[in-house]
Amino acid sequence: MQAVHTVAELRTALAGQAGTALVPTMGNLHAGHISLVELAKRHGSPVVASIFVNPLQFGPGEDFERYPRTLAADCEKLAGAGCDIVFAPDVAEMYPVPQTFTVQPPDSLANDLCGAFRPGHFSGVATVVLKLFNLVQPRVAVFGKKDFQQLRVIRELVRQFNLPIDIEAGETLREADGLAMSSRNAYLGAPERLQAPMLQRELAAVAAAVRAGERDFEALCDAAGRRLKMAGWRVDYVALRDAETLLAATRASTRLVVLGAAWLGSTRLIDNLDFGLDGPA
Repeated sequence: MQAVHTVAELRTALAGQAGTALVPTMGNLHAGHISLVELAKRHGSPVVASIFVNPLQFGPGEDFERYPRTLAADCEKLAGAGCDIVFAPDVAEMYPVPQTFTVQPPDSLANDLCGAFRPGHFSGVATVVLKLFNLVQPRVAVFGKKDFQQLRVIRELVRQFNLPIDIEAGETLREADGLAMSSRNAYLGAPERLQAPMLQRELAAVAAAVRAGERDFEALCDAAGRRLKMAGWRVDYVALRDAETLLAATRASTRLVVLGAAWLGSTRLIDNLDFGLDGPA
């Protein structure tokens, strides 16, 4: 596996390559990330994994400075997974001048759900992803479903900019107790870690109720949020949406996603479950 840190090195490594698969990450990799690399290997070659903690997607007071940087361990995991190239630039390499040109997703995507609580986040995500697409020029890119709203933003970016890139979605990997794997799980203290799977359980309860015939979507989500709050969580949202559009779910929707974001102490967790009305996705 080759590790490169500059745009020039990346372009040299990719010269003459076709069919590249890209897996963008912020590092501090876990088994969920590795599953995305394994999925990428089935769809393209060479496989490029990027490791870059992107300052544009962090707001004031968020965890940009303390986000774990574990490059050596990440490279070891990627090499074991069969990744071909790791692109690990620093901030000055990715943003050699102030990034005054940015990608602005539509308000319906950028300012809803997580975007309502993290202003500018999805503009930062879309901007860095477009830069990575321009640098790597992949045929396919792989993103995880755990960041469901991000996946929807990237799909729309590719569609509206007519990019010749297939977006593949990797399933969310979970710990044995149901907690979605996340780099931020390391922030959880021992008591919080024991309580953390409750978010997934509440989303599963909403999905089960809908599949059983309940159609008061707002009441189901409100009840899930109240149970989380009673258990000590600070809830940003629990919402049921159309899985294809992320617009409000209606009785005509056939494929749904229930999403939640909530805080345990100083750690913000997100999760989602997408499902059809005849069973899980």
